[in-house]
Amino acid sequence: MVRLVNDARRDHGCGPVTADPQLGAAAYSHAKDMVDHTYFSHTGLDGSSAQTRSEDAGFAGQGGWENIAAGQSDPAAVMDSWMKSPGHRANILNCDLNRLGVGYHPGKVDPAYGGGSWVQDFGTK
Repeated sequence: MVRLVNDARRDHGCGPVTADPQLGAAAYSHAKDMVDHTYFSHTGLDGSSAQTRSEDAGFAGQGGWENIAAGQSDPAAVMDSWMKSPGHRANILNCDLNRLGVGYHPGKVDPAYGGGSWVQDFGTK
């Protein structure tokens, strides 16, 4: 996923993002929580946001930019979907962001969706 993000950023004149373990932990935790509690939202059931989840995971930089998706079968399908969505695309192509955490859980966030809960958390250090 990081490679796909960096390919898109390069093609649009942005520098690469670096995989960040704390943002990755925040992203995975949210992906799993959405599956475990069958919901799909940037806001956790506990009221958490991408920013607070990044802080809670120990990310020391500025966080809070997040992409979520559900039901796509692989990273390429998720990236295709995100790049067609103005808000998600803006996060991916925000040249000021330089860190990325990716979370994936194979379960369903809703019985009507296919399997796969995907989260990207972006930040800057």
